[in-house]
Amino acid sequence: MPVFIDQLHRKLEINSLPKRIISLVPSQTELLYDLGLRDEVVGITKFCIHPDEWFRTKERVGGTKKLDFEKIKQLQPDLIIGNKEENEQVQIEELMKHYTVWMSDIYTLKDALDMITCVGNLIGKQKEAIYLKLEIESKFNAFKFEQSTVNRQTSFKTKTAYFIWNKPFMVAGNTTFINEMLIVCGLENVFLNKASRYPEVSVEEIKAANPDVILLSSEPYPFKEKHIQEMQHVCPSAKIQIVDGELFSWYGSRLLKSPAYFSELIKMLE
Repeated sequence: MPVFIDQLHRKLEINSLPKRIISLVPSQTELLYDLGLRDEVVGITKFCIHPDEWFRTKERVGGTKKLDFEKIKQLQPDLIIGNKEENEQVQIEELMKHYTVWMSDIYTLKDALDMITCVGNLIGKQKEAIYLKLEIESKFNAFKFEQSTVNRQTSFKTKTAYFIWNKPFMVAGNTTFINEMLIVCGLENVFLNKASRYPEVSVEEIKAANPDVILLSSEPYPFKEKHIQEMQHVCPSAKIQIVDGELFSWYGSRLLKSPAYFSELIKMLE
């Protein structure tokens, strides 16, 4: 019987290709679609908005942190795919008592690429997953080379705060995938010293951090243009930009689009 190891280092024995899969993570739902699955995926969350075809037609099993156990039972999954950060530990542990559950745990780009190949192996899409991984690597390598060859003005400043929530203000801190993407962009996260991975910060702390760049994410909180003006009062000299949160935080096949987006973003910030 084939043995698979998830990113929590758990061993899973699966004797045949899964035919009834539930995905509990938006970025991994999109990955399953892009790897070529269709009818095999029987359930997704209400936040799995890509692809739109699945969002409109697939059964929803609640939110990423509030699962509908009865709906999951009705769908009779032979595989559930989740994520340590995005799903609640207690709920996942309950699911593990009844179903085969494969978990990802993503901090870095390498983690994301490893997840893609592992999921490909799990669902019988090894070749597609390897091709996707190589394509993502190629695009990120090209972006890094491009950035290393740009003759930037010495005035380009990189101290950055990346906001994910409003009232209270919350930012992406250390050991987050978002921070990994900031590093890729050559931006320095001013809130790495916080104990929490997604700390709340006060107006006073924002002023004290004195970021040169403030990025307001489109998700999970939907920052709008009006928030730029509000933040400008807090940090008058900062460059403030609303950014596509999916391209900073989704760690599946959407990573194909991130390098080109980052390239344009850096040009706007210069």
